[in-house]
Amino acid sequence: MNRLGRITLVVGLLAVVLMAFRVSWNALSDVARAIGADSTAALLYPIVVDGLMALALVATLVLTGTDRTFALRVLATYTIASLLLNYVHGLIPALHTASIQWGRLADWAPANWALVLLATSLPVGSIYFGSDLVAKVLHHNPESADSAEAACAKSWSQQADEQAARSRSDQAASAPEQLTESTSMKVAEAPVTRPTEADESATAPRRPRSAVAVESTGAAPRRATGRVPTIAKSTADRTRTDAEVLDEARLLTADWSDDRLSAERLRSALRIGQKRARALRDQLQAERTGQAEPLDGLDEATSQRQKELDTAPVGTA
Repeated sequence: MNRLGRITLVVGLLAVVLMAFRVSWNALSDVARAIGADSTAALLYPIVVDGLMALALVATLVLTGTDRTFALRVLATYTIASLLLNYVHGLIPALHTASIQWGRLADWAPANWALVLLATSLPVGSIYFGSDLVAKVLHHNPESADSAEAACAKSWSQQADEQAARSRSDQAASAPEQLTESTSMKVAEAPVTRPTEADESATAPRRPRSAVAVESTGAAPRRATGRVPTIAKSTADRTRTDAEVLDEARLLTADWSDDRLSAERLRSALRIGQKRARALRDQLQAERTGQAEPLDGLDEATSQRQKELDTAPVGTA
């Protein structure tokens, strides 16, 4: 909407509000005279009720959050009160005469007492709620509200980024171990090409394993170096003895509960193989229940792992 349209809308709203205020003026003035107000007080009484409604409407447009909710509640309360007093004025013809100075707002005594209490409490409530609304509007800082929302959104985004980074680091930590295990399994399952005839096996010289690996992979020839040095192997699973791994696992799982003690958690924490982790888990569980046994499963897993790595061709370890 352009500027002219906005101005027209605001002017129309002001015209409607002023006309509605004039219509409600007569009813509220008669009610004020009926509860004992003099001519001056009856003249000002509509401003107390309908004027606070206009103030609450402006505060609703300015404030945000809980302050805006409070302004909406004040606006709704005074709107209902003004509607009720206008309704009572329409039901009692005696309130329409200008000569009346005091009268009843209802024939039933309890209803009359409630209406008189409502009519007399509205001016006091206007003082309290009007002052509170003006104070909230004067102390309202839109920049602080925007900065608070921005800070909240930023904290949420930072938490999401930290969780994503943590998940990526966990995946990166588990990927090398899975890659090493899958490579060793493929090497163990790969058939070894050997001569089929007895004469050729007796007379033909045996080619080094490096040459067979070069022909199978198509890579450039490399100098044969024999077995892979121990330092070139993964230090996470090949240089530590079973006793060292068991000691590390005992220190690591000292404050773990029985539910947290799993082979997968031990594998990722100690960087060992799955089979070795299972044997280590069984050993720790047996120690906790008082039925500890030698680490036969762990020794078997370690020896089998070492055997597979010793028979693997150079370049695939």
